[in-house]
Amino acid sequence: MTDKILIQSLHDDQIVCITLNAPKANILDSEMMGGLREVLEEIRNKPQLKLIQFTGAGEHFCFGASVAEHTRDNVAQMLKQFHGLFYALAELAIPTAALVSGQCLGGGLELALMCNFMFLDKSAKLGQPEINLGVFAPPASLILPLKVGQARADELLLTGKIISAPDAVNMGLAAQLYDDRESMTINVDAWAVQSILTKSAASLRCAVRAARTQFNEAVKNQLAKMERFYIDELMATHDANEGIQSFLERRKPEWQNR
Repeated sequence: MTDKILIQSLHDDQIVCITLNAPKANILDSEMMGGLREVLEEIRNKPQLKLIQFTGAGEHFCFGASVAEHTRDNVAQMLKQFHGLFYALAELAIPTAALVSGQCLGGGLELALMCNFMFLDKSAKLGQPEINLGVFAPPASLILPLKVGQARADELLLTGKIISAPDAVNMGLAAQLYDDRESMTINVDAWAVQSILTKSAASLRCAVRAARTQFNEAVKNQLAKMERFYIDELMATHDANEGIQSFLERRKPEWQNR
């Protein structure tokens, strides 16, 4: 298991807390994604598990996927690995919660969006800034309209704007807002004890599948198509490759609109 993933079991193994452990950015690179997939495979055989929590070590949840792995030569493998996490979570059908502090951007926000519940503290900043690099966010393009409606999804996906924690709550992205990370951790634990751990783990998994019928159909049936569109059409353009390269070279992109 990679050191980039930390695991903690709580409440007699009824809760597993998965921490992205590569501060400050907690970038979802191939090593971290591989570690996440290993953990999800391991917990498949825990019938008593009722909640999976995701959090980030340090001040930030996650800056997103590795831009260096977005290059034309690597992007197909990167997307396959990243999207595999969404398929795995959908298949597990165990309730999930993201506890977000600091920046939660790009692929980091997509992971949080995949969760049933999102909790924030006041330091949280959320966004899908991929368009600023000349690319787009495949999972968020499917999930955001389902969670907040098309108009608000368009605003985030097409402008790349970063929103504050209160705005995210008002938009319906998050379940609750807390003053700081400590109070969030304490209160979410109390919420889980009262609202989740009193239920049957088997019944919760059935309820997740039922409640997410439309959601999971979108992920399972449309994400693969979005992945091919990204690889075959987007990455065939000059500007997508220019956006990635300019970011890696720390310079302003020179768009050619093709």
